[in-house]
Amino acid sequence: MAQTLTVLGLESSCDDTGAAVVRQSGQSAPEILSNVVIGQAELHAAFGGVVPELAARAHAEKIDIAVQQALDGAGLPLSGVDLIAVTAGPGLIGGVLSGVMCAKGLAAGSGLPLVGVNHLAGHALTPRLTDGLGFPYLMLLVSGGHCQFLSVEGVDRFTRLGGTIDDAPGEAFDKVARLLGLAQPGGPSVEAAARGGDPARFAFPRPLLDRPGCDLSFSGLKTAVLRARDGLVSAQGGLRTADVADLCAGFQDAVSDVLAEKTRRALSACSSRPAALAVAGGVAANGVLRARLAQVAQAVGTGFCAPPLKLCTDNAAMIAFAGLEAYRAGHRDGMDLSARPRWPLDDRAPALLGSGRKGPKA
Repeated sequence: MAQTLTVLGLESSCDDTGAAVVRQSGQSAPEILSNVVIGQAELHAAFGGVVPELAARAHAEKIDIAVQQALDGAGLPLSGVDLIAVTAGPGLIGGVLSGVMCAKGLAAGSGLPLVGVNHLAGHALTPRLTDGLGFPYLMLLVSGGHCQFLSVEGVDRFTRLGGTIDDAPGEAFDKVARLLGLAQPGGPSVEAAARGGDPARFAFPRPLLDRPGCDLSFSGLKTAVLRARDGLVSAQGGLRTADVADLCAGFQDAVSDVLAEKTRRALSACSSRPAALAVAGGVAANGVLRARLAQVAQAVGTGFCAPPLKLCTDNAAMIAFAGLEAYRAGHRDGMDLSARPRWPLDDRAPALLGSGRKGPKA
């Protein structure tokens, strides 16, 4: 296929407002012409986490600004774009709705085609954007809201091999940071504190390693950190810097051990030999975890793909590319495109225990 497609992507599923322009000509490597992310960290800092209503209002205020910056960065008018792709779920519904409504308005005003993208598919297809990875491959999607192993078999074919039954790792990192008085988001704060710590000081559990399968759990690990913290406070009247470092190192080591072992199991469970092990999502930025997963891939003789850090966290370039792939596969959406708080990639898989009364999130 020789057709060149230029895609404007919009992302607003959580607390980052993103817009990007991606272009691909035929089977050549895709090119990111611009990738704008307007973060909300300062807005939510005082609350110790993302406040959905504040996030939704910030998206509504910034999404058009992000779009204009992305077009300007690409050196294009809206008429220079062939397609609009937008995150249509899963995510915080107010934010998702802001992006979907903006995309609908742009599509209606310009006459451009519209494609709604599953946010998780954006992450899962990122290795194709950055490394041209061929199907099939195993994706560990590990972020603040999601954690699952996906066999990626095509643009819209995903098989879930396992996932978290409670907290996602990023959520656990945030909660541990909050317990220890560290800044949000918790992932970078815990990783930084752990660099000076002793991971062997505390005997933290490795949840579900005694059970078969690829499902994960991190809620009990977070509780174990809480109990260890409370024990130190009771015994010595507070926490020393070394205590915080050791708690962070022990927690990070436990998360890495669990994810490494479950990844080994997921690689064995793939029906076809995967071309590579890939990792994406915000927690994929953790250096210790990346190193452990690379070791797992090397041990089983498969490749390892970790996108650049700026494309692991939420961004619109991955949404633009996923929309481009979906469009070429024949997918189109109309003005009835809905914002979805829950949208599983593999709707054949049974719901995980943590899915809630409204059904599986992902």
